Amino acid sequence: MSDGQQAAQAPAGRPTPVGRPLLSLTLAAMLDDVHAHSGAVYLLASHEPVLEMAVSAGLPRAFAAPWERVGLSAPIPVAEAVRERQLIWVGGEHQMARRYPRIAVVLPYPFALAALPVATATTVYGAAYVTWPGSHPPDLSDREREHLTAACDRLALRLERAVAENRPLRAEPDLPAPGAAPSVGTFGTVEATRMVGRLPYGLCSLDLHGRVGFANAATAELLDVPVDRLLGTQLWAAVPWLNDPVYEDQYRAALISQHVTSFVALRPPGEWLSFRLYPSTNGLSVRISRARPVSEMTRAGPQPNDGSPRLVTISHVLSLASALTEAAGVQDVVQLIADEISPAVGSQALVVLGSRAGRLHVLGHRGYPDAHTIEQFDGLPLSRQTPGTQALNTGVPAFFDSREQLERLYPSQYATPDGMGAWAYLPLIASGRPVGTCVLGYAQSHHFATDERAVLTSLGGLIAQALERALLYDAKLQLAQGLQAALLPSSLPPLASIEAAARYLPATQGMDIGGDFYDLVSSHGRAAAVIGDVQGHNVTAAGLMGQIRTAVRAYTAVGQAPEEVMGSTNRLLIDLGAELFASCLYLRLDPARGVAVMARAGHPPPLLRRPDGKVKVLDLAGGPLLGIDAHAVYPTTEVPLVPGSVLALYTDGLIESPGVDIEDALADLARRLAATGDQPLDELADSLLQQGEDGDQGRPDDVALLLLRVRPPG
Repeated sequence: MSDGQQAAQAPAGRPTPVGRPLLSLTLAAMLDDVHAHSGAVYLLASHEPVLEMAVSAGLPRAFAAPWERVGLSAPIPVAEAVRERQLIWVGGEHQMARRYPRIAVVLPYPFALAALPVATATTVYGAAYVTWPGSHPPDLSDREREHLTAACDRLALRLERAVAENRPLRAEPDLPAPGAAPSVGTFGTVEATRMVGRLPYGLCSLDLHGRVGFANAATAELLDVPVDRLLGTQLWAAVPWLNDPVYEDQYRAALISQHVTSFVALRPPGEWLSFRLYPSTNGLSVRISRARPVSEMTRAGPQPNDGSPRLVTISHVLSLASALTEAAGVQDVVQLIADEISPAVGSQALVVLGSRAGRLHVLGHRGYPDAHTIEQFDGLPLSRQTPGTQALNTGVPAFFDSREQLERLYPSQYATPDGMGAWAYLPLIASGRPVGTCVLGYAQSHHFATDERAVLTSLGGLIAQALERALLYDAKLQLAQGLQAALLPSSLPPLASIEAAARYLPATQGMDIGGDFYDLVSSHGRAAAVIGDVQGHNVTAAGLMGQIRTAVRAYTAVGQAPEEVMGSTNRLLIDLGAELFASCLYLRLDPARGVAVMARAGHPPPLLRRPDGKVKVLDLAGGPLLGIDAHAVYPTTEVPLVPGSVLALYTDGLIESPGVDIEDALADLARRLAATGDQPLDELADSLLQQGEDGDQGRPDDVALLLLRVRPPG
């Protein structure tokens, strides 16, 4: 029956579902067209920036459990494909480890992956990915790229049509593995069973979910489990001493990589067995035989009553733990919980509470359109009986499946402050002390199963460690930034004949603090300017920078000439014994004579823009870096200045970047100064910094910029 026929027979006023398994058919065709091994289609959740897995094929869905629901900002291929609106290709395990380490931690196997957006020119509907075994070439072929792109484009158009016709998608079961083996006749099946039964070693077959479909008598003898107890069950569930993530990981590795894998396991009390797994796209064949004693193995195999956790739980924790290690500050932790943990566990809102001076404080929140909703959390005394304070005081997590369940224990004014329908209150305990509470809110009633509670409790411990590190980092950062602000001039002094503008940007790698500095000083009727760079991006570099800046000011105030200022500062740096070097450029401006006298100590050359727009790189005489040679001399160069000229003094962070020749970078800065030099100095400074940042992934070095323009007389 066609879609149109189904629509005609639907009751009036009710939207007709899409009349065929649209996503499943599309995914099956994609896998078949490019000979892929597995894949999945995600759909964008309504009212949430989250991708939800709608259908998968080729591998157990549990393998992708950490990514069933992913935030659009998550650093994984399907989310990146949607953000970039382009195909993302990962050619193997090394690329995966380099570009997506969180996935590589959970799936450290050789496989290739392509992810694509499912989108029209105006609307994103979701994403899809497909994988190949590790034997796939490192590059995606043009044919594969064209087939995948065309399939996703067609799917997007069909989804657009379904939305326009108000036809919701039907729920679809996951697809069976592609390329299933053809059936054989009854005689062939019986004879094959007889043949396998005569073999002296064990043979069994597992489907994609690890369930035993066939086992010969030798398998039952070696495993000491009857065949009827093996059939239809997962091997590690039927054989308790195989219920270990280490062994199950070999099964995952074989299926994902499609490479033969093997391991040995100890059958209690003391017999070692060898397992060899032969994978295909629809399951595995397992060969079991006796192995020599493995005396060098100190790991005693799992015992029948160990109750080892399921691997999917460990996968979740590994993935999210990897994400939390990337968080630096408190807001990074909050953002990662929102982007990674909330989508994974299905919550719609969260609040992270810290403890200070006997009260709760809101450190961050997501998912609440009205910020006033969570204000009543802030400042609550820990002595008040609320779910958040109780979890923090006792260290025991609390789970409330519904509003009614919560209100039975707590007064309504404290129990339901946020309008959610279910809650998980996770105490954050690190280094044996409480650091806060993480509150996960669910829009509807939500049953917290035992396994889910265990996962959330484990995540609470990981969040606590990340939050403790983040609180310490933020405290150090606040101290460092306060020191940096105190050591740099808060403003530049007004000068009658000189217009000035300055900027400072800290490095984005490290503590957002560095040793770059600048200053402008009025002394004896003339102006002196200095810019420098102490090596390092830490508190030590910043402290030494402050000493150098103070020394330059003092030597300028007593009337030393530029070469004397540089020499005195150099000797001071050596006397301090800091074992750090510094570059520096010092100049004295004399607008009345129309000159600037400059001395340089290993610093990048300044740029001079003339009123006609031409820019010159000033080739100045100079000496070595400050702090190297106590007897170094610093010759000076006199540079003529005319009204309207602009001097650009900068540190090397503005022009140095990995893979770019320093001469090319300096020439590019000169071109930008020539093109934009007629702007007001504040706009010019912002423009030079902004253009210098384009395309960067971050600043490995801090940047200081000082611009000086000579005003016309009168």
